[in-house]
Amino acid sequence: MPEMTDEAIERLASGFLDHSLPKSEWTHGAHFAAALWMLARHGDAALPEMRAAIRSYNEATGGENTDTAGYHETITAASLIMARAHMAAHPGAPLRSQLASLLAGPCGRPDWILSYWTKARLFSADARRGWVGPDLQPLPE
Repeated sequence: MPEMTDEAIERLASGFLDHSLPKSEWTHGAHFAAALWMLARHGDAALPEMRAAIRSYNEATGGENTDTAGYHETITAASLIMARAHMAAHPGAPLRSQLASLLAGPCGRPDWILSYWTKARLFSADARRGWVGPDLQPLPE
């Protein structure tokens, strides 16, 4: 994902929320951009806001939210935890800088989460429906 401006992150988040963001642009980097934006605006309420927004976006763009597709609670919550930890380590930095540095690290790889969860545990129906803690190593505080 090329480096984004704060305005581009705002447009992406707005398009995600109003369902005008093309599905092809709902990428790994876009998920983290939206996570940072949600955290900046909603703080502790970011998870319920993100949960509702992803489910709604999936349905609006022809997707489903089932035990095998669509919304995934554990991945969403873990991504917000990582984004929140990153923001805490870089207080006051603009969102564009937060996003660029977050994606320049391990979270920039789509498989980052497999450092914390085994595939079997992460891709279980239980982990998709609700929070299932990591089984390889704890997430950063």
